[in-house]
Amino acid sequence: MGTKIFLERSRCSRTRARTGCLFTRHGVIKTPVFMPVGTQASVKALTPGELVSLGAQVILGNTYHLYLRPGHELIGRLGGLHRFMNWHRPILTDSGGFQVYSLAPFRRIEEEGATFRSHVDGSTHLLTPELAMEIQEALGSDIMMALDTCIPYPSTQKETEEATDLTTRWAKRCLAARTRPELLLFGIVQGGMFKDLRIRHTEELLDLNFDGYALGGLSVGEPKEMLFEIIDYCRPLIPPEFPCYVMGVGTPEDLVECVGLGIDMFDCVMPTRNARNGMLFTSFGHIVIKNARFASDERPVDPECNCYTCRNYSRAYLRHLFMARELLSYRLNTIHNLHYYLKLMSDIRKAIEKDEFLRFKRDFYSKRDNEGSNNVQ
Repeated sequence: MGTKIFLERSRCSRTRARTGCLFTRHGVIKTPVFMPVGTQASVKALTPGELVSLGAQVILGNTYHLYLRPGHELIGRLGGLHRFMNWHRPILTDSGGFQVYSLAPFRRIEEEGATFRSHVDGSTHLLTPELAMEIQEALGSDIMMALDTCIPYPSTQKETEEATDLTTRWAKRCLAARTRPELLLFGIVQGGMFKDLRIRHTEELLDLNFDGYALGGLSVGEPKEMLFEIIDYCRPLIPPEFPCYVMGVGTPEDLVECVGLGIDMFDCVMPTRNARNGMLFTSFGHIVIKNARFASDERPVDPECNCYTCRNYSRAYLRHLFMARELLSYRLNTIHNLHYYLKLMSDIRKAIEKDEFLRFKRDFYSKRDNEGSNNVQ
């Protein structure tokens, strides 16, 4: 890493929570940050303009999906992913490793790379570290992720050690294949649930000098307590001058807890996927809009929310749309859920800057404990 790309701005005096600025080609990202997931060059149901109005600073694109359809060569010829989808703020792309991991019956992991069968047409492909870099550079990702081997839970120490060592070798190949140094490249720390392997792998990746680091292999079925234990243990291993990203996490409670442990970056499909399934996040917990109790409820989803959906529509109307399978249901629910997530992160940043994160955290849980039953009835 030649130029400093992360600047810590403020820190909570009694936790590891901090704010910072991550500098990219397409702008500065204020952290801690939540990244909406735009799997196929689209955050489902919303336009880029709507994402900007909601306060999205950066979105996540999916290397695996964009490689299969429409193809990274096409996107590259058309000017890159930003131009292709008309999004002019930063983009982070994952390496495709997790998607290949999720195709367990249809993939094979070897030294050369991951061989898998496409979910689109059944064709066979080999994803190598070199190809992962080629795809992401063609997309023009502001932040690229090195190809890793995602380790399932549970796994034996021997299985975990072998997969972790392979991730190190792949990480070196990603760095060697990189041709566009202006695009940031993050390494992914593996090691499963074994602390000694996490220490060793962190040290190995730090020696390779990536621009930032992610904690991978989490939220793969392990108990929640173990998730937080591993993050709590691993986070201090990464020096403060690097941004730290936990991949695929998660619920609002996960975000609050992980910020307190010092995490800077998050992504998850939960706000958008759950919106399409009728689960709406609120300051007092969540509601499932299809429930019959909302059939004549004139209140907004969340009386404390000022998003477009809550300003204009009742729970009764949103339930009607969802039960009728109207496309507007997906849009209004997604607007609300992403507004909730992005405002949550904005409020967290403000609380850290005032050194009031612990008060914020107490209030966050207090509302869920004291107001939930009154608001969902």
